[in-house]
Amino acid sequence: MQLESIYHRPKDNYAYAYNENTLHIRLRTKRNDVEQVSLLYGDPYMWNKQGWVFTYKEMHLSGSDALFDYWFVDVSPEFRRMRYGFELKSGNEAIYFGEKGFFAEAPFDDVAYYFCFPFLNQADVFLAPDWVKETVWYQIFPERFANGDASINPKGALPWGSTEPQNDNFFGGDFEGIIQNIDYLVELGITGLYFTPIFKAYSNHKYDTIDYMEIDPQFGDKATFKRMVDICHQNGIRVMLDAVFNHSGFYFEPFQDVLQNQERSQYKDWFHLREFPVQSTPVPNYDTFAFTEQMPKLNTENTDVKNYLLNVAKYWIEEFDIDGWRLDVANEVDHAFWREFRKTVKAVKPDAYILGEIWHDAMPWLGGDQFDAVMNYPFTQGALDFFAKGKIDAEEFKNVLMSVIHSYPKNVNEVAFNLLGSHDTPRILTIANENKDRIKLLLLFQLSFTGTPCIYYGDEIGMTGGQDPGCRKCMIWDKKKQDQEFLTYVKKLIRLRKDHPALRTEAEFRFIEADNKKNYIVYERQSEEETILFSLNNNDEEIRIPSPVEKSHKINDLWNGQRIENDTELVLPPFGFAIWKINK
Repeated sequence: MQLESIYHRPKDNYAYAYNENTLHIRLRTKRNDVEQVSLLYGDPYMWNKQGWVFTYKEMHLSGSDALFDYWFVDVSPEFRRMRYGFELKSGNEAIYFGEKGFFAEAPFDDVAYYFCFPFLNQADVFLAPDWVKETVWYQIFPERFANGDASINPKGALPWGSTEPQNDNFFGGDFEGIIQNIDYLVELGITGLYFTPIFKAYSNHKYDTIDYMEIDPQFGDKATFKRMVDICHQNGIRVMLDAVFNHSGFYFEPFQDVLQNQERSQYKDWFHLREFPVQSTPVPNYDTFAFTEQMPKLNTENTDVKNYLLNVAKYWIEEFDIDGWRLDVANEVDHAFWREFRKTVKAVKPDAYILGEIWHDAMPWLGGDQFDAVMNYPFTQGALDFFAKGKIDAEEFKNVLMSVIHSYPKNVNEVAFNLLGSHDTPRILTIANENKDRIKLLLLFQLSFTGTPCIYYGDEIGMTGGQDPGCRKCMIWDKKKQDQEFLTYVKKLIRLRKDHPALRTEAEFRFIEADNKKNYIVYERQSEEETILFSLNNNDEEIRIPSPVEKSHKINDLWNGQRIENDTELVLPPFGFAIWKINK
């Protein structure tokens, strides 16, 4: 066995409390290098005449990526504390692995040889809102979803959809437009709305906030916003707003005060200023988002800034009953601020959803003291590369997904925000060269995978668009210009997810096969109530594959709603799929 590939740490995604009674333990080994792993564990204070008292529990292989195998076991220590190690076997070889390294025999004279989980404190259990696990999100870019009140259009607003979106044009999307189309969202099956920023700002995207306590007048007033939130709640739809706390806008009053009063400004410590006089051109001499002089970075370590922003976070929940915050550029804000942010938000609304925008490994933010989840971009990229672009094969896709799943604890994965497109990326149909069959498979996988899925407005009717601002076209409301067949397909997928517990997030996910030659995948979702099997042909030719179901099992075809015979072979048309409920 290759010892240098064996890895465990008694924290983060390798050892964590899943609930108040259960620990989840993982171990990583070189791929195909170890045949069997068992957890060796016991209470650190339990001894007899022979030494420390421990027991064994076999671990199972929970998945593999390109380099590693991952082993998993759940265990409920009687007294909520545990010392533990691992017994690894391959052929005739057996070794024992603990905090002090590797041993030929399991030591029993000193528990210091072993990893330690000191105590399962309930306060340390990662708790995300349960409702998120059941939610299907829909992202709305408010300026482009629907214009319901032309009287509040911004100056120079263009007729709806009359031209291509630009960085500086406006079409008058507003809250009234969303209210008028609430039935559309309900019929689609949406139960959560994620809004890009709604606060007063200069731009059409509103990520350059002028006033965090005021709604941009082009969207409506606070009374209209409150009515919209209430109507959403009456229809079973949660509301999540975008918090831009990493930076403000250029016209944010404190920053304008700095430009006017320079060293004398009472707000000079609100920002990261490198020198005086402060100037934005030709190159800003203050920290910004990227190098955008219109977005000066806020100093969240400053007490006044911190109090101001925490008050913002609290205000919109207390006054308008919003259900969550999506945190823009969350990785560039200090951890101490986010810890206070969580305490503030959860004190007001314990089941509020806190979602961070982080594009890379986010484990440092997901220990239960900061975010409930992050936007799952590694999932996004892997799914797009396999289904939309055809850039990677089935085995590579499986490896990507297994790496994603094992990067975080299971209770984190259950509320991961699984998006495919957004206001920051090209439309998924454009990425797929407008091949709707590819996008159908992509959406099927998204809506049957672990986590909470999000659809970007208009993707469900086949809208296209390139990189920002091309992805921010006006929503198409003329049914003759919508792809109604595609819309019906998406509705059916969402209904299937809602109807079957095994398609939602607490169910187990497992790859059964990933075949490169024919480029198909077979995977399983299993809950206590049911087992559902998916076979997806990511190929432009018909394929025949062995039936993934034992002959003795009965099959219900969930997509076509009929009982079918369990043949020895499954035929899948080009970019076709089968969704089977297995009756054992």
